[in-house]
Amino acid sequence: MLSGPRPAWVTFDCYGTLIQWDEGLREAVRTILAGKAGAVDPDRLITTYDRHEHAIEQAEPHRRFRDIAGTALRLAMQDLGVASDERDAAILTGAISRMPPFPEVGPALAALKTAGFRLCIISNTDDDVIAGNVAQLGGHIDRVVTAQQAGAYKPSRRIFEHAHRVLGVAKDEVVHVCASPHLDLVATRALGLRDVWIDRGTGRRPADGYAPDAVLPTLDGVPGLFKDAGWS
Repeated sequence: MLSGPRPAWVTFDCYGTLIQWDEGLREAVRTILAGKAGAVDPDRLITTYDRHEHAIEQAEPHRRFRDIAGTALRLAMQDLGVASDERDAAILTGAISRMPPFPEVGPALAALKTAGFRLCIISNTDDDVIAGNVAQLGGHIDRVVTAQQAGAYKPSRRIFEHAHRVLGVAKDEVVHVCASPHLDLVATRALGLRDVWIDRGTGRRPADGYAPDAVLPTLDGVPGLFKDAGWS
């Protein structure tokens, strides 16, 4: 259960937590593969893409997400013997911007705002990519911090430290809500942040048996969780 002082800010991972990442990515990959010769399992391409994307994100120097996504997609398709061109990357990044929120997200964010919390997204993306997603969140988000702004990608603690400087808060004034155990929970554990893991049943698990402060299946449980902590 959550405890400690009431947070001034609630920070969120975006893709997979607020926005339907897995569903949207699978649809984008199917669109890309539809015009290609040869049969490739979309899930296999996604797994290969993820591996390349995360590796490039941790390499120096820092690169924009659009560039990383295009490079990771090209390398993944190359690994699987599928021809690629620059249109594929445009399909992918365009699809990311259009990915919708999960059905419960809007009401949950509205309830948190009504309770007096300020809301910030911390995301491994570019400002222009995430703008389309934020526009679908009902105007409830007060601040967006991206990897482009911070010059770092999760799980690096640098993106969180940058966000906290921008928000003007210490770590005990924040609770982080996320669905990504291999990126966000790695960082919150390292930083000692209070965290809520939204386990949407993807099969992804926290590293080394780490137990977050709270686990919920969907975002609509967060307002009640905060109320139980005495923060209403």
